Amino acid sequence: MSLSRRSFLRNSRNVLIGTLAFSNGAIALLAPSRAWSMPLNSLTTAEGETILKVTRHIFPHDSLEDAVYAFVVRDLDKASADRAVHALLSEGVEELNRRAGGNWAGLEVGEQFRHVESMVGTPFFGTIRSTAVVSLYNNELAFAHFGYEGAAGDGGYLHAGFDDLDWLPNPSAVDSGIKPT
Repeated sequence: MSLSRRSFLRNSRNVLIGTLAFSNGAIALLAPSRAWSMPLNSLTTAEGETILKVTRHIFPHDSLEDAVYAFVVRDLDKASADRAVHALLSEGVEELNRRAGGNWAGLEVGEQFRHVESMVGTPFFGTIRSTAVVSLYNNELAFAHFGYEGAAGDGGYLHAGFDDLDWLPNPSAVDSGIKPT
């Protein structure tokens, strides 16, 4: 069965779609193509796009692809199966749009940030922030972007080339603890 892009978009009401901006980055090496999509079950596409942009304002990394931020939207979409979470996120997006005079996503980046900053301390902001801490930084694409090589096993950093603390004096044997073998 062939599926044209037009029919895919027509039949996929709630989906985030994007392309990788940096074709030579670590993330591009992991991705099968430059285009990506993230289906949404509870949130609308507009809500998902707004939440993605809010997440970018809370955790700004200029060279981090939107595809990585989309993991936050995916996890919030899953959480939105709970009516209370869905209402909180939908009302938060509506509040941003209300504060912006109708279309928060259409504002300049500085104006968007000003509105996000004014919502610090709200349950909407807190929900996005607490979800993003895990979703954004605990995935393979973020690891590739930031150069994190993952757990090095039981030896930890000592046997992975990171035992290079040379700007402090060596502690006494009593104070240094147990060194793994």
